[in-house]
Parts: sequence; C-alpha cells; structure tokens
Amino acid sequence: MLISLSIRNVVLIDSLDLSFDKGLSVFTGETGAGKSILLDSLNLSLGVRADSGLVRHGADKLSVTAEFSIDENHSSRKILKEHDLDTEDETLILRRVVNSDGRSKAFVNDQPVSIGILRTLGNTLIEIHGQFERHSLINPATHCGVLDKYGELDGLIEECRTSWNSWQVKIKQKETAENALSKAGEEEDFLRHAVEELEKFAPKVGEDKELTQQRNMLMHGEKLIEGMNLAYNVLTADKDADSHIREAMSHLVRIAEMAEGKVNSVMDALDRAVVELDEAVSLLEQISGEVDLDPHHLEDVEDRLFSMRAIARKHNVETDELPNLLEEFTNRLTALDNSEDEIIRLAKEEETARLKYTESAQNLSQARKKTAIKMDGVIVSELPPLKLNNAVFVTKIETKNQTEWSENGIDNVIFTVATNKGTPPAPLHKIASGGELSRFMLALKVILSKTSPIPCLVFDEVDSDIGGATAAAVGKRLALLAKTMQVLVITHSPQVAALGNKHMYVKKQEQEHSTLTSITILDTDSREKEIARMLAGATITTEALAAARSLLKT
Repeated sequence: MLISLSIRNVVLIDSLDLSFDKGLSVFTGETGAGKSILLDSLNLSLGVRADSGLVRHGADKLSVTAEFSIDENHSSRKILKEHDLDTEDETLILRRVVNSDGRSKAFVNDQPVSIGILRTLGNTLIEIHGQFERHSLINPATHCGVLDKYGELDGLIEECRTSWNSWQVKIKQKETAENALSKAGEEEDFLRHAVEELEKFAPKVGEDKELTQQRNMLMHGEKLIEGMNLAYNVLTADKDADSHIREAMSHLVRIAEMAEGKVNSVMDALDRAVVELDEAVSLLEQISGEVDLDPHHLEDVEDRLFSMRAIARKHNVETDELPNLLEEFTNRLTALDNSEDEIIRLAKEEETARLKYTESAQNLSQARKKTAIKMDGVIVSELPPLKLNNAVFVTKIETKNQTEWSENGIDNVIFTVATNKGTPPAPLHKIASGGELSRFMLALKVILSKTSPIPCLVFDEVDSDIGGATAAAVGKRLALLAKTMQVLVITHSPQVAALGNKHMYVKKQEQEHSTLTSITILDTDSREKEIARMLAGATITTEALAAARSLLKT
C-alpha cells in the first residue's frame, strides 16, 4: 500500500508531505484547488512521462517521493531482483526528480534507475483511474484484456502466444524458400551454363602459376638451349675443368705425407668438386633435353592460361578460386532441383503449426466464453447497488476473420449493455451515459480487485455526472472495495466523501507574490463543514450542516 507521498515544487505545491492509511481516503476541495496536481505528482513517482511545465515557477527542479509497503510475495520484488536492486526492506521508495529544462532522474530506494524500471515497478504498486480513464472502457480493444484478467487465463494465453509465434516462423520459412526458388529460377540458365563451362574447363588450384612457368620456358627456349650449350662446351672441352682438378690432386697426393696432413682438406674439397662438376654436366644434358621448342605447345599453354584468366574475370574471382566457384554453382543448382521438395515439406510444417495454433486459440476461446458468462453474472449483481437496477451487461464474443488472428487468439470481445427494459444490448460506448460508464467501470473494478495483485487503486472523480442516491451507492461500492485494498478517491460528491476513513481537503491560497496549494487532514468538525459546503455551496447553512452530520453518521 501507499504509505506516504512527499512533493516539492510541483506547480502550485511548494512543499507537501502526506501519509496514507488502509481503507478509503477521500480528497475534496473547490474546482481548481489543485487536486489534479496531486495525481500529476503521484504519476511522476510512478514513471509517467515528465513535463518541465510541472516545475514550480522560480524553482530549478521538482521532486516527488512515494513510499510503499510491500509484502514478501509482492511482484515488485521479482523486478527488484532482476535489476540487482535491494529487496530486503519491507518498504519500497520511488523518487523522481525533474529539472526545469525537462531532464529527469529516477531512483528506487535511493539507487539511480531508468525511467522504464520506475514505470515497471509503479505498474505493480498502484493503479490510477483518471477523470477520463473511463474512455479505455469505451474502447472495445481493451475488453478482451479485461475478460482475460478476470478469468486468470494467463496459461492459455501463453500457450496461444507460443503456438502463434511458431506458426509465424513456419510461414516466414516457407516464404523465404519460395522467394529463394523464384530468384534461383531467374538465374537457372546462368548457373547451368557456368557449371557446364567450368566442368569442361576443369580448373585446378595452382594451375595459373604452373602454366605461367611453362609459358616462360617455352617463350625463351632457344636462348636457354644456347646458354646451356655454351656452359656444357666449356665444362667438357679437351682441357676441361675436370682434368685440371684431377691434375692438381695428383700433385697434392705426392706431397701429402710430407705435408703432415696439411693438404688433406684441400684434397677432399677437390674430390667433392669433381663429383659436383660431373653432376652439373649431367644435369645440363638432362635439362637441355627437356626444353620444348615446339611453337604449337606454346600456343596451347597460352590459350589455356588466357582462357582461365578470362573466366576468372567474368566471375570476378581469382583463378585459384575457380574450383570452389564450380562447387558453389553446383550446390546452388542442386538446391534449386531440391527446393520444390523443400517447399512442400515446409508447407506441411506450416499447416501443422496452423492447426496447433487454432487448437490452442479455440481452447482459449472456450475458456473466455465460460469466463464471460461468470463475469456477466457477477457484474449484473453489482449493478443494482449502483442504481442500475434495469441494466443488463453481456460480453459478446465473436470469431475474427483469419486475417485478424493474432497471438491473443481469434476472439473479438465487446462489452454490451442495455440500460432500459425491453431494449437489446448494444456496445457499451454507444449506449451508456457518462455517469453510467463511471458506474460500470466501478463494478468492473470491484470484481477485478479479487484477482488483481495491485494493492492500491486511485479514482479521480469516478462519481462525475451522478448525484443523490446514485452517488451514495457509488460511495458504498468504493467503501466495499476499500475493505480488501487501499482506495484513494478525488471526489466532488458529498455522499462519497462522507464514507471515507480519512478525509483530506485541498485548498488553493493566493499570497502576495504567489499561489500555493495545501492539503489538510480534516477532523470531525472541519469534515462536517466541508461536506456541508459540498452540499450547499459557498454559504453553509444550518440545514447543510445537519445533512452533513446525517451523511457522516450513515
């Protein structure tokens, strides 16, 4: 429940500290006294969008602090834990600061948080029904949510949502496959021609380098032969290098013993030189024999090399990437050939997912229809005490067109009412007057309070457009609601105000250079006078005071 509210520099409020109790608390005061400022302040602490215009003139910032009492099982604790915020205390403090330039800061138990976290926590703590909130009841788009909330259908809704998402995934997969098939079909001729060309050419990795080397050899064949022949002739002439080396070795052999081993290393080197020289001559003979001087072979090598490079340029790849490109094109053709089978498979999976969704949606629909019968009965039983004796409330559930199906199911839920005998029920927004809407909304809140986890409700002029016995009936229902939860009501009805457990008076005072709004907790005498004012107007008569005492006693 809401324990306290501290307001600083909000429009006409300079400094205000309020404490709250269980039960029904009522706020009254002249029109324009500043009751709406109280709601604006409370909304700020709950994460509603900030407006720099709320900062009191002359102040650099405003601040609002709301303190709540939460039990150990309250849903706010889960949110606190998810965001690593303190969950040990039994109280939860939400604070909002708004600067005059519009910048805003939020705090939870004095720890800075985002506005989103503040709003998420606020949604679990308090529910505010403003003066114009009843329009949400008018909007049929909200009716399904109200029905689901009353029936506590979260499990069936989640099942329906899961099956819907699975169905949508299958639809997208099939569409993607169909688009891919269509696109692939457009390039099928290109793929088949490219594969045929690459398979016929059969490129290999490294072939470009190999052909380039062959081409260089073929282009310079005659010069290569000439150079190798000259080297061969030098090495194998009559007075060849081999003879000179062998002659030098013979001289060294004769003096080897006398040299005491000094020339042995020289002899070894000369011996290796003879072997290496023989090998060089042998290699020259072999290489010169391999040099190809056939001009037709050169043409063949160049044709393949240049053709390979042309194909690579056409596909914008390197020559060594052509084998991989052939594999890629082949795989795409294979996928194209198999894609029709894939689409058939995906279509079957989509149909299976659709059937599963329709099954879960039908289950949810049946549960909604059963819930509607129960809820309608309970609401109708709430209407006589609210002076709607002849009213009928019927929840109409229709099946939507398939194009309108969604994760929330296949149902179109509309609240219909008949406020007079003999008239058929029609949509709520077309039949009910402002006062009737307020009372229908209150009836809904009374029955939904039994399933709502929110411990505090705030009503802003729920009694608008009604008076007399009807207003008294509304007050009694509010008092009944306040037995199970904390209820705060801003009211202009003396019948409602008289039923409050705590009465707060909102007053606007004009000072020399400013105007201030204050709130006073009324005692018994001042409360009688305020209710008398609400009954009689500016001039409080003896009769009005007597009527006020009567209302308070009742």
